[in-house]
Amino acid sequence: MKTRTLTEIAVMTALLSVLSPISVPLSSLVPISLATLMVMLAGAIAGAKNGTIAVLLYLLLGFLGFPVFAGWTGGAGILFGMTGGFLFGYLPLAWCTGLGFTGRESTAKRLSGMLAGTLILYLLGTLWFMFFTSSSLTASLAACVIPFLPGDALKIAAVCLFAPRVSSALEESRKNRI
Repeated sequence: MKTRTLTEIAVMTALLSVLSPISVPLSSLVPISLATLMVMLAGAIAGAKNGTIAVLLYLLLGFLGFPVFAGWTGGAGILFGMTGGFLFGYLPLAWCTGLGFTGRESTAKRLSGMLAGTLILYLLGTLWFMFFTSSSLTASLAACVIPFLPGDALKIAAVCLFAPRVSSALEESRKNRI
């Protein structure tokens, strides 16, 4: 890997680790956090492969006990606990988002990548939550999906607006380096 690629992955992992713990706890036991925003940005800016690697490193840090998960928690108990399906769902979210941001794609392609990744995230997280809590599908959707739809829509819009600008600025800085 090139130094630029390694740096990009490290920066995305660091941003995920610093911003993802910021969360708002809900009564559903699944907090609202900045994690999905950062995962989508990692995929959009670093690309499908490198964004997913950054997320994998973030999950590894959390597994090792670093307080990088929502509410400044970490450890295998969190990763494999009730909300672990959402944490593992970050991997396809980063990948799908990255596939939508492979160049000068249309907004529709970018949206479809993020929506596909978000659907996979919701599916994995909800099924995992159902398994751990023995909740019905209806109760799990009410706890794990419905409260997050407006916020995730805003996050998707933010990534659509800002990721191309950030990527463009990074590309411009690469061209202008000495």
